Amino acid sequence: LPATMSLPVPADPLWLRVAKLLLLLQLCAAGRASRASPQSHRCPAACICTSDLLSCSRQMLQRVPQTLPPTTTTLDLSHNALTQLHDRWLAALPHLEALHISNNQIRDLSPRAFHNASFLRHLDMSSNHLHTVETHYFEALVSLEELLLYNNRIKQVDENAFAKLRGLRKVYLSWNNLTTFPFHAVQGLGIYSLRTLDLSSNSLSSIPVEVLAALPENIGNGLYLHNNPIRCSCPLYLMLQRWNQRGFSSVRDFSEEHTCKVSDNVPRSLIKFLKHSHMFENCSAGTEDTHLSHLEAMVDRPILLTCNTTNTSLLHAATTYMWITPHHEPVKHPGNSNRSLEVYHNGSLRIAVAKPWLSGVYVGLAMNSPYNFSRMCEFNVTVLYPKSAGETFSTGLTTLLGCIVSLVLVIIYLYLTPCHCLGCCKKSAPLSPPQECSAQSSILSTTPPATDGPNRKASANKHVVFLEPIRETQNGKIRLALGEDFPDPKHPKVLQVKSDSESISSVFSDTPIVS
Repeated sequence: LPATMSLPVPADPLWLRVAKLLLLLQLCAAGRASRASPQSHRCPAACICTSDLLSCSRQMLQRVPQTLPPTTTTLDLSHNALTQLHDRWLAALPHLEALHISNNQIRDLSPRAFHNASFLRHLDMSSNHLHTVETHYFEALVSLEELLLYNNRIKQVDENAFAKLRGLRKVYLSWNNLTTFPFHAVQGLGIYSLRTLDLSSNSLSSIPVEVLAALPENIGNGLYLHNNPIRCSCPLYLMLQRWNQRGFSSVRDFSEEHTCKVSDNVPRSLIKFLKHSHMFENCSAGTEDTHLSHLEAMVDRPILLTCNTTNTSLLHAATTYMWITPHHEPVKHPGNSNRSLEVYHNGSLRIAVAKPWLSGVYVGLAMNSPYNFSRMCEFNVTVLYPKSAGETFSTGLTTLLGCIVSLVLVIIYLYLTPCHCLGCCKKSAPLSPPQECSAQSSILSTTPPATDGPNRKASANKHVVFLEPIRETQNGKIRLALGEDFPDPKHPKVLQVKSDSESISSVFSDTPIVS
């Protein structure tokens, strides 16, 4: 064949050309996806983003931004103008844990507004325009722990609005328009973890006292009912007074804010009945405190609390038991995490090692179903320190030493009193009585006696004057007995001694001197 001639190239089969076309379309789609993927991680224009926080607060947003970073764990949309939340709007945030959407204008929620938010633990929808809390609002939030709904316009809460929220710990419904509340539905939440239920500053006119009195202690400690126009009654007063004595913070911290309405016909007839308790002096205590038993135990000793279940009609095979500790924590079988408290199958509670901080009131409850409680017994446990033998010995020894020292001081005072006239005490004349060792002799005697001889005369250049025992007095004056060295009573020395004696006698005239 000539060199310029070429053989015809056979055409590709139809199926191969279709395969190449599909491959080309796939590569184009992958390229668009690769170019679009950075866009999904971009921060919205009106927001501030960090590693896991997205803040779009105070931007007057009327709708939620379409593009949200999927790494967000905390989203802040508060203080905007949002009116609604569309279905599954949180699907792009699989790691979201906290949502702040307060101070908006949301009136209601769609049935699937919070679907795909199973990890959400904190939800703040306060200061919105909600009128009710329906069952479907939050049932998809299975991990929710804190729900803030205060300062809305809520008038009604459905009975099962929180039924599926087993991890719910705190619910804030204060500053709304509630007139009733399904308190009996709260018992099921109390078994798990509910610690705070704030219903203060609403329009509750009546509450089922018998239902509230049967609530577990951990719910009563966090059930806030102040600033409500509740009708005054003895059961209400006794229940709150009992909670106040137990130290419940819901009553103790707001004792002056607890009011009740005296008359339904007078809207402003509200009184602070815990502060003015004298108005309820005629209210007799109920039967709840009759089950309270007092128990004292020594530190580091085990304690076993057993209820006397006389009313066996409320118990059956499916009955389980729970104890409420003084710290308002529920303890069920088999016990707490560190096994310092154990609950037996028969309902008894064992405290492994008694400590002072474990003192307080323990409440035993029997549960026939998650919504049916019955109070079995209450124990007021006091843990004491034993008085050690060392302290007893130390106290006795101190008392004994004190007695010995006191006895020695008394003996010294009685028998070892120091003499004020040392010269006279050391050398006393046999014929002179002990009273001669006195203040008068020390003053009148110019020189002490030279010898012990009673009749020895003084030398010519020594003049001694002796005082006789005072047997007679003349006009309150002391009569002197002159020695032989002064034969003449008119001698100048004698006159001087007389004048001295007269002055002395004038001094001691008011005090009798006994020989």
